[in-house]
Amino acid sequence: MAALLIFLGTYLVVACGRIPFLRVDRTAAAIVGAILMVAFEVVPLDAAYRAIDYRTIVLLFGMMILIASLRLARFFTWLANLAVSHVRHPAWLLVVVVFVSGGLSALFVNDTICLVFTPVLIDLTRSRGRNPVPYLLALATASNIGSVATIVGNPQNMLIASVSGIGYTEFARALGPVAIAGLTIDAALLCWVFRRELHGTLSPVTVAPSRPIHRAMVIKSVVVAAATMAGFLAGFEPALVSASAAAALLVSRSVKPAKLYRAVDWDLLVLFIGLFVVIAGVARAGLDGRFFALLRPIGIDSLAGLSVVGATLSNVISNVPAVMLFTSLVPRLPDPQTSWLALAMSTTLAGNLTILGSIANLIVVEGARRRGVRLSFVSHLVIGVPLTVATLIVGIWWLQVYAR
Repeated sequence: MAALLIFLGTYLVVACGRIPFLRVDRTAAAIVGAILMVAFEVVPLDAAYRAIDYRTIVLLFGMMILIASLRLARFFTWLANLAVSHVRHPAWLLVVVVFVSGGLSALFVNDTICLVFTPVLIDLTRSRGRNPVPYLLALATASNIGSVATIVGNPQNMLIASVSGIGYTEFARALGPVAIAGLTIDAALLCWVFRRELHGTLSPVTVAPSRPIHRAMVIKSVVVAAATMAGFLAGFEPALVSASAAAALLVSRSVKPAKLYRAVDWDLLVLFIGLFVVIAGVARAGLDGRFFALLRPIGIDSLAGLSVVGATLSNVISNVPAVMLFTSLVPRLPDPQTSWLALAMSTTLAGNLTILGSIANLIVVEGARRRGVRLSFVSHLVIGVPLTVATLIVGIWWLQVYAR
């Protein structure tokens, strides 16, 4: 009973975002939930330490340091300007935004790409007399879709890769085609919905290239990023590759490590740690088996059923907590590896359903608001609902073919 109450309380706050009248957010809820699991002896302290998957934490931390270094060097801003500043036709600009943001999200985490690209797109479209909304929607939706392709595209993929042991190459081989197909659908849908606005020719605009903080930092960061991708593709332990990249970047004559530390999303790391302990308590109390029994009639042991449940839960309690909930259930399914891939696919693509479906969407909305551009819930819904349904159908079909 203690485990059930603690679990329900934690996930209720995670779903709502906060407790009314208290300044308790999702991360605080995970911390309190983890401590209560230990305090009520649902999880012994030593077992709580063992429940934390340090490979996931190290992988996340290392990628955050790498991305922070590239951001401080203004590499992403320079690349965004280079990619979109010389396109003449509005429709082609929309297509370029979709595929560039999607491709970069697969390599460097979707939230970062949204954070960097949002102000660049707004400034560029305004300078050409265009409505920024279609391009911002392209950025938000494509970053979610593109991130499905690799284990480092988003935090839930990193978690799944660490828990399941699926390598970078195998993951990309399975879900890369889903990302490509999804980006194609995204571009086609956006061009059709905004077809009346995508007419005429864009006047050429000269965008001054962003000057990096230090040229040597740009070179070093790019070299380390390339070496990191090579290490992933070579099959080395992702956490070790990521940690090595962080170590290489922290040894510097030009940038204080404190600047890189400030760019790390410590809240997300602590959220992961707390949820690991909470889910360990659920497993020790046998609640995961009961939860599995409740979901079995829905068809959770089938690829389509698991995908639908994963997509639904992602929009109720967010994708990372949803994936965390399945960590003890998926190994019991008939085909665990395909099930992990289906979970990664569905929880990521579900982020496009509503404007609240993913952090990437909220980053774009907030960045646009600060610059006087309003992205409404309805305008996103018009794109998000058909896009999510179409991409999930394609993803389920492809994984069924891939699993044969």
